[in-house]
Amino acid sequence: MTQPTDSTAAGPSGGFLAEIKDAVTIRAALLVLGVLALQLAFITSYIGAFHHPKPSEIPIAVAAPLPQVAQQTVKQLGSLPGNPLDPRVVADEAAATAGITNRDIDAALVIDPAGRTDKLLVATGSGASLATAVEEIVGLVEQSQGRTVRVVDVAPSAAGDGRGLSAFYLVVGWCVGGYLCAAILAISAGARPANSARAVIRLGALLAYAIVAGLLGAVIAGPVLGALPGSLMGLWGLGALVVFAVGAITLALQGLAGVVGIGLAILLVVVLGNPSAGGAYPYPLLPPFWKAIGPALPPGAGTYAARSIAYFRGNGAGGPMLVLAGWAVVGSAVTLACAVFRRGRPGPAVGSGLPDDAPSAPRLAGEGSGPR
Repeated sequence: MTQPTDSTAAGPSGGFLAEIKDAVTIRAALLVLGVLALQLAFITSYIGAFHHPKPSEIPIAVAAPLPQVAQQTVKQLGSLPGNPLDPRVVADEAAATAGITNRDIDAALVIDPAGRTDKLLVATGSGASLATAVEEIVGLVEQSQGRTVRVVDVAPSAAGDGRGLSAFYLVVGWCVGGYLCAAILAISAGARPANSARAVIRLGALLAYAIVAGLLGAVIAGPVLGALPGSLMGLWGLGALVVFAVGAITLALQGLAGVVGIGLAILLVVVLGNPSAGGAYPYPLLPPFWKAIGPALPPGAGTYAARSIAYFRGNGAGGPMLVLAGWAVVGSAVTLACAVFRRGRPGPAVGSGLPDDAPSAPRLAGEGSGPR
């Protein structure tokens, strides 16, 4: 008669340390360290961009009946410490107003030599913080000469657009939708598409999502909440382009780097893109690095274009729209190229625990296996 034995399939336990080694893989530890790096980058980027806004070369026009008076004022404003303004002479108030509405300049000073009060034209639709900064700088200069200014807002922000931030938050929402949609496709069907047909299907699904998301976002910001005026169709088109561009570049990064591509997309769009977008502080108030990269990234291009559509009849939106189109084209091309290069080797679904270069598990029992 045999005695029962005490054994398990797992074998004897090696203690708590062994359990930790078994539960926490090197790949998981590296991913956690990557998340920590993203978190620290997020903190650094936002505080670095916003902790000390400083006006730098704000485009401003000067108009006066006498050319010599205008030239003298331009020289004075251009010699201020720190170069907060970038002044230039225009013919008259009409030209100054046209410059603002065309988004060639951000403000204008119209001088009245016959009186002691000049007119300062601003546009809070391009950002309340920018208009406030110009008012403070020009106000101090005028005060030093015993003069005053009367501020005229030629492109005021809507009553429901507090501090002119609605365009920025709308674009941020569109960006979030873009990379989350691409991430969901990776979670459900593998980080990398199995072939070019699957890549086309993903891009098609993303395009359909972008069209719906762009419309709903524009409707909420416009007719529903009354936060943004302007063309509903224009905002819809912009929203669809923003969502698709961000989603396409996320798919491309996933095609290149697998699951890590989602983190790279967050780094590009959230960590670098949002603080440099000119939302809370338009470009002339940002530090040089953020001011330089902002227009080239989707959040910055989208925010500038949204404000142009909402408050400036679409003037100045062409360049940012081309930037977004460029991201969309490059993202789509890289996504397709990665799928063709892999030739039927899809990546595993996110959260499967498999390394990025492992083949996907069959969906049905016995799938892919021959008779026993």
